[in-house]
Amino acid sequence: MNQEFDEIRPYHDEELPAIYDELIADPAFRQVAEAAMPDIPFDALAAQMRACKTKQEFQVRLCYAILKRIIREATLGVTFDNSAQRGERGAYTYVSNHRDIVLDSGFLSLMLVEQGQDTVEIAIGDNLLIYPWIKKLVRINKSFIVQRALAMRQMLESSARMSRYMHHAIRDKRQSIWIAQREGRAKDSNDRTQESILKMMAMAGEGDIVSRLKEMNIVPLAISYEYDPCDYLKAKEFQQKRDNPGHKKTTADDLLNMQTGLLGYKGHVHLCTAPCLNDRLDQLDRSLPKQELFLRAAELVDRGIFANYRLYPNNYVANDLLEGGNRFASHYTPADRQRFADYVERQLARIDLPGKDEAFLREKLLLMYANPLRNQLSLLP
Repeated sequence: MNQEFDEIRPYHDEELPAIYDELIADPAFRQVAEAAMPDIPFDALAAQMRACKTKQEFQVRLCYAILKRIIREATLGVTFDNSAQRGERGAYTYVSNHRDIVLDSGFLSLMLVEQGQDTVEIAIGDNLLIYPWIKKLVRINKSFIVQRALAMRQMLESSARMSRYMHHAIRDKRQSIWIAQREGRAKDSNDRTQESILKMMAMAGEGDIVSRLKEMNIVPLAISYEYDPCDYLKAKEFQQKRDNPGHKKTTADDLLNMQTGLLGYKGHVHLCTAPCLNDRLDQLDRSLPKQELFLRAAELVDRGIFANYRLYPNNYVANDLLEGGNRFASHYTPADRQRFADYVERQLARIDLPGKDEAFLREKLLLMYANPLRNQLSLLP
């Protein structure tokens, strides 16, 4: 076993019994588990955990029961189109836009399992691992840790190690990966891939930049929520940062975002993959300067995501409300327009801020829903 990755990798299956015991003995974990699964006595849950001999067993037997309940209670269904990979059984790096801290990767793994495939390993920032039990739980759930709060030299070393780990996962473990296209969520849903994510991937591997990126088998993944339950929290943060550029979210803010994202109503949810980028990467001019190559590669990811959004009436209504017209009226009914306008007002009313700037907040809320449409339109010749 490669000890270089011990600090960041998911647990090995043989490590699970000791980790289960630590979690079961943690009062904070017990409190959350009893709230998440009120129908199961904790002792019975502990027994179920200990019966899971592998990480995938733990996911399928325990975590997916919770995910399926969220789908039943907080969505109108989750659909998945990975026809671009049909017939292929490789290990991919799914680079996706990011709507929810927990559910984006969770929904993908659940959909893959239902097709008889393996779950993905998940890149998760250590800023979210605010309690020891969370760090243990995500590593049981096949997450590897992205270390963020480091000095520059340590950050470079950490990024290089993570790159080596990701190449190891794809090449040696034949294990697919999910990673967000950027650090943190795009709060205005203007989903743009950070070149730094691709630079990190290209720190390891063989050959030139294009060859190293091709080793990762990058597949753009578009995630489309009809409603974003955290939209009002994101709008609030926009005003807080506008009024105080040094504003930082608290631990309580992070917990509220996680809870709201998990349990809040999402309407329809659709996941759709684009074809693997290897053929497109091969078409890049390898003699371009490094910075230009990473820019072109990031644009390829963006195009794959933009082309595969599922657009809902809300997206078209939001754009028309922003523009003050009815350019896209053929994509929704008057009832759709009124329903979404009422929804926006209800979400605005939930924002509790001194000096609340309603016009600014309304514009930010509408932009979150209009930007996927605008980005998809940007692909038109």
